[in-house]
Amino acid sequence: MGGSGIPADTTEDVRARGAGLARQVAVLPVGSYEQHGRFLPLATDTLVACAVVGELAAAYPVHPLPPVTVSCSHEHAAWPGTVSISAPTLHAVVRDIAASLRRSGVDALVVVNGHGGNYVLGNVVQEATARGERMALFPAPEDWEAARLRAGVATSLLTDMHAGEIETSVLLHTRPELVRPGFEAADSVADDRRHLLSLGMGGYTDSGVIGRPSLGSAAKGKALLASLTEAFGAYFALLTDGDAGTGGR
Repeated sequence: MGGSGIPADTTEDVRARGAGLARQVAVLPVGSYEQHGRFLPLATDTLVACAVVGELAAAYPVHPLPPVTVSCSHEHAAWPGTVSISAPTLHAVVRDIAASLRRSGVDALVVVNGHGGNYVLGNVVQEATARGERMALFPAPEDWEAARLRAGVATSLLTDMHAGEIETSVLLHTRPELVRPGFEAADSVADDRRHLLSLGMGGYTDSGVIGRPSLGSAAKGKALLASLTEAFGAYFALLTDGDAGTGGR
């Protein structure tokens, strides 16, 4: 992976990596372009997804893809700089990418999601699996929880909703030059967010932060990525198994 998150592969690299593999797997980072308070960039979710994909590509024989950088960030619309596309558009983009990959001989796709608001990605994967295609969504909440515990992240996944300890830690580890001063005093907790879909983020935070970024560290970011990389092994095995995507038929 290049430093920008754009793979530097040539077509020969892809051909060589796939040689001898019974099944090839591509990994697609899906991020967003939305506010992350005053100290993290709009592209934070994309940067996190690309960091995960970079680690996966270093540890497994997978094909890294360039990121989808704009997705479903409608809850952040009140903040300048946020850009969204509709859920049907994101659904179509991922489905088209998977179809294109299959035509070129890569029949399995892992969608590495960096933005919690991309609810539609779960539908994309479920529908693809029902059609007999090989697709997975990573990381699952259980993977994040295991990574949180392994890394010593103090904030629960409920509290660490946006621009909090996890995202700040991953960027402090991978792109520290992009983390601006101010995260040390930007904590904002709003655990009861039952009306989020109706009110948007503005109903729960003035700063755009929901979480405790003050607890972030580069060491935690490194440990988070290591845990996720280990957890990916089960996904890779599932998608490269002879019966995956066929319901065992």
